[in-house]
Amino acid sequence: MPTTLPRVALFSGNYNYVRDGANQALNLLVGYLLKQGVAARVYSPTAKRAAFAPVGDLVSVPALPVPLGGRSEYKFARGIPSRVRRDLDAFQPDIVHVSSPELLGHAAVRYARSRGIPAVASLHTRFETYGSYYKMPFLEPILVWMLTRFYNKFDRVLVPTPSMAALLTEWGVTTPISIWSRGIDHQRFQPSRRSLEWRRSMGIEDGDVAIGFLGRLVKEKGLAIFAEVLAELRSRGVPHKVLVIGKGPARDWFAAQAPGAIFAGFQSGDDLGRAVASMDVFFNPSLTETFGNVTTEAMAAGIPVVAARATGAVDLVVDGETGFLAPPDDRVAYADAIERIVADPVLRERLGRASFARAAGYRWDAANSAVLTAYREVLDDVPSRGGAS
Repeated sequence: MPTTLPRVALFSGNYNYVRDGANQALNLLVGYLLKQGVAARVYSPTAKRAAFAPVGDLVSVPALPVPLGGRSEYKFARGIPSRVRRDLDAFQPDIVHVSSPELLGHAAVRYARSRGIPAVASLHTRFETYGSYYKMPFLEPILVWMLTRFYNKFDRVLVPTPSMAALLTEWGVTTPISIWSRGIDHQRFQPSRRSLEWRRSMGIEDGDVAIGFLGRLVKEKGLAIFAEVLAELRSRGVPHKVLVIGKGPARDWFAAQAPGAIFAGFQSGDDLGRAVASMDVFFNPSLTETFGNVTTEAMAAGIPVVAARATGAVDLVVDGETGFLAPPDDRVAYADAIERIVADPVLRERLGRASFARAAGYRWDAANSAVLTAYREVLDDVPSRGGAS
């Protein structure tokens, strides 16, 4: 296996202009690579007002707003223009890493193949599920076929959980698959961050049980079923408060669907840790997750989790031990699980302690070292195959 450090060209559809779990993981990866002495250069669309400062060298790729679904905050690049291609040639990458199956990602793997450079893909979002959230379920089999073709062009695919590896294999992806798990900022997310004073300032009394949402307020995060479950709890007379942390284009729509919910807005740093630890139950019905960073953050704060029995969550939540898993879109099953936790403080405390203990094993350096290992394994295999192409 090569002992020299590779030069990595990372292609992202959104490295820092809108904050989400995927690009935060990519920034942490680049930070880790740089600390190890790896030369890394990032190619991504950018914005005049980015959500946060990028880690490492970021080369802006021209892009247009996404024209569909009211999601113009996101951008797509149509390919690699000559200026960016010249920068790539000058950088002379040993390996190309593509993080999104969009036009820029397709162009990046074509670039790699044309030059005999190995190419690695990482999978962050289940894009094939998006159609059902935007009333186009007929798109799913088409998207699965397209994604399968895309990932079969690479030398290695990195997925965050075994359930995602199994799903890609089921689709027909034959490229070797490695696990790139995720970590947690354990200083930020911990039970000691809980603040009764902050809860009171938000209108949550000490005896209230707060059901929490954490993430971007977009429909693909399961906002519709979340609202249906809240209506079911209200119809049963289950006492609760709803604490929503985050912002996004579906905020007003969700507020109308979840009357009485408390919107704490966007939180960051220690404020975010405080808000998460101040929940009592974390509810994550999203089907688009490949890992669910927000789920492990809630677990690290000692919060029991109710989540969809779907990729990502099934690898994180131990049903009946750290929380409960329910069939996707089953509002009754979700409501049953939440009602059980609300009604039993002893159960709530036991699940929270188990969540905290299970989350302790998620460390960013350990997760990111697996990516560097995968790079080296791919590079080691190049001479025997005559290059990635």
